[in-house]
Amino acid sequence: MTGTPAPFTADDYQARMERAARAAADAGLAGVLVAPGPDLVWLTGYAPPAATERLTLLVLAAGQDPVLVVPTLEAPDAEKAAGAPALTLRDWTDGKDPYATTAPLLDAGGRFGVSDNAWALHLLGLQKALPRTSYVSLTEGLPMLRAVKDAAELERLAAAGEAADATYEEILKVAFAGRRESEVAGDLADLLRRFGHSQVDFTVVGSGPNGANPHHEAGERVIENGDMVVLDFGGLKHGYGSDTSRTVHVGEPSAEERRVHDVVREAQEAAFRAVRPGIACQDVDRVARAHITEAGYGDRFIHRTGHGIGVTTHEPPYMIEGEEQPLVPGMCFSVEPGIYLPGRFGVRIEDIVTVTEDGGRRLNNTSREMAVVH
Repeated sequence: MTGTPAPFTADDYQARMERAARAAADAGLAGVLVAPGPDLVWLTGYAPPAATERLTLLVLAAGQDPVLVVPTLEAPDAEKAAGAPALTLRDWTDGKDPYATTAPLLDAGGRFGVSDNAWALHLLGLQKALPRTSYVSLTEGLPMLRAVKDAAELERLAAAGEAADATYEEILKVAFAGRRESEVAGDLADLLRRFGHSQVDFTVVGSGPNGANPHHEAGERVIENGDMVVLDFGGLKHGYGSDTSRTVHVGEPSAEERRVHDVVREAQEAAFRAVRPGIACQDVDRVARAHITEAGYGDRFIHRTGHGIGVTTHEPPYMIEGEEQPLVPGMCFSVEPGIYLPGRFGVRIEDIVTVTEDGGRRLNNTSREMAVVH
C-alpha cells in the first residue's frame, strides 16, 4: 500500500477556485454558487459539521475574491478549513436574513451555475431576493469542472484503486458457497476499510439470478455451488474514489458461462484500448457495445459503459451514446460493460481508467479472467 499523500494546501484550493471562476466566465455565467457537498470540499476543503438548513454558500466570480457565506455558529469550523486562507468568510446570525447577506455578492441580473445538491429552499430564497437572476446546475453548466485531475489527485485515485485491488485479492480467499450475499458484502466492506478506505459507498454481491440486476443490493440469498457472482465495490480513500467489478464463479462454470464472461472481458479490453485523448466519451461506449452486440447480447447490455470518478464515486464525464465531450489527459472514469440474463446470471468487469498523453492507464490491475471460488 502506498503511504499517505501530502495534504492539499491553501494554494491548491485557491487555484481550483480561480479555475472554476474562469470556467464559469468562459461558459457565459456570472459565477458559481456552491452549497455543502463534494464541490465545496473540492474547492475549499470545507465540509460543514452536519447537514443543516442554515445557508452555507461559496460565491465565485471572475474578477472578485471568493466569499464563503456561513452561519455564525459554524464560522469557527470554516476558518479551520485548508482553503480558508484563500477566501473571505461572511457570516450571518440566526434571526437575520441570509439572502440579504448573500445578495450583494451576486450580479443582480446574472445567470449562475449552482452545485447540484443545493437545497431548493436556498435557491428559492436567492431568487426572491434577486428576481432577475437565473440558475443552471453545474452538471449542465460546467460538467467538466472536476473532470480533469492533477498529479496529486491522480495519486489519490491510484491509491484507492490499489486498495480495491487488494480487497479483491483477499475476497477470493473467503468461502462463498453456503453464505448469504450480505455476509460476503460485509467482508468486502471490512477489507476496504482494512486497506485504508474511510468510507464504503457500495458492496454489490449479486449471486445467480441476482447478478442479472446491475445494482442489486446484497441480500439474504444463500450463495450456491454453480452460481455466477458479480462483485462491485468501492468508496473513498484519502478523499478519492475507488470502484471495481469482477465476476467470479462458485465451482466450475459451464461453457455458456465462460463464453459470456469472455465476451464481457473482450469488450472491456477493447473499450480500454480505445481510450486516448481527443476521442469522444461516446466512442468508448460504442466500442464496448459493438463487441457485445456482435456476440449476440446487445439487448442485454443495459447501462452506460462508464462514469467519471473523483471526490465522488460517480460524476461526469459519462461514457454513453450522445456524450460528445472529448477525452482529455487527466480524466478518470470507469470502463464497465456487462451482460445480464434475467433469471439466470450476470457478468460485469470494471476498471477505473485515466487518460494519458497517448492512451489510457488502468488504476485497477487484478486479473480479469474468471476466478473460481468455493
